[in-house]
Amino acid sequence: MSGSRTQGRTYGSGARILSIGIAATGLFTFAYFSAASHVLGEVQAKRLDVLWSVMFVVISVIYRPIEQLLSRSLARERALGARKHSLRTPMLLQASFALIFLVIALALRPTIQDDLFDGSATLYWVLVLGTLFYGASYFARGWLAGHQHFALYGGLVLMESISRFLFPLAVAVGIGSGQDTVALGIAAAPLLSLFVVPLGFLRRDEPIDLDAEEVAEGVTARESTAFALAVAGVMLAEQTLLNAAVLTTEITASDAALAGIVFNVFLITRAPLQLFQAVQTSLLPHLAGLEATEGHEAFAKAIRTTILAISAFAGAIALGLLAVGPFVMSHVFGQHFDYGRIGLALLGVGMGLHLICGTLNQAALARGRATLAAGCWLTVAALFVGWSFIPLIDDQLLRAEVGYAGATALLAAALWRVYRAQSSD
Repeated sequence: MSGSRTQGRTYGSGARILSIGIAATGLFTFAYFSAASHVLGEVQAKRLDVLWSVMFVVISVIYRPIEQLLSRSLARERALGARKHSLRTPMLLQASFALIFLVIALALRPTIQDDLFDGSATLYWVLVLGTLFYGASYFARGWLAGHQHFALYGGLVLMESISRFLFPLAVAVGIGSGQDTVALGIAAAPLLSLFVVPLGFLRRDEPIDLDAEEVAEGVTARESTAFALAVAGVMLAEQTLLNAAVLTTEITASDAALAGIVFNVFLITRAPLQLFQAVQTSLLPHLAGLEATEGHEAFAKAIRTTILAISAFAGAIALGLLAVGPFVMSHVFGQHFDYGRIGLALLGVGMGLHLICGTLNQAALARGRATLAAGCWLTVAALFVGWSFIPLIDDQLLRAEVGYAGATALLAAALWRVYRAQSSD
């Protein structure tokens, strides 16, 4: 029982520490796009929205799986008493994913640069270099989370967001100018955030062995690869839920600025989801440790506590959006647009359901059910994309808001069935 209490304190304190860092990170991310919308025109700001959307689809799909793999495997090994950890397989997977991205991005340069960024070479290279820099950042996050260095994890993402915000701030005060200066912050931020990482090595208490192939439970390179690919599917689906509406609106809307409006509205979901990364980051190693050393009861208690907290938080957000959402959105982004309060409230509900889905997904990953969880996510994401193209609701923004709420509700139900089936095993 003492081990369970110690893990509980580690999870709780880790979540609190990360919440502070990532809450500030979310505010600075929101401030970056708010400042960008003020110092740039609507069309230029929309290009940055598209750049951010594309980049985070890519990095979430190819890098978050390695972060999750490192976090889960290191935590399980530590819980079972291992003193030597192999980073060889995660490093090879990360390098392979980055190389595949680079080859594809170079091959598709004309299409990406001309069709997505209206011919801007700067935005293209920001996408390429920023994505490569994020490879190192996400590897560091996984290593820090697996060793439960949560304060340093929070410091890394906070430094990233502050660095990014300084670029539109420089334009606002006259040090720089234009779209390219603001965009450079997206590429520079992950590189600058790595200055935090050496502090983690100073606190390291276990040796690293790049050549070790056996770990505490005999997890093989093949199993690690299968886990990473399944999580890549989950990340692709999650980014589809967050970004598909922006991209489909960009393709179909006659108003060139409408995709930027959709992006701004979906920041309502991005900011809390980014904050929830604090919980997810500490939850996965915590659950992996519980699964390795404790029974179902402790595991289920952690899930119940997290879902109850999410429900209370999401309910408050939805009520706030219903009351003052249109006023806040219009003033924060400085754009004259008629935001509907019902649609904003639905987005708030969907955000809460999305957070619950993330919790249930971490339970599936901790119990080795990544492939089953990925199937749920990918199916729902495909349905959401299909909905985005069907004009059952003429208002494209409202269509996106309704579709997101419906998709997250369906996904939560599917993942709950997976979780209940796991609990009865």
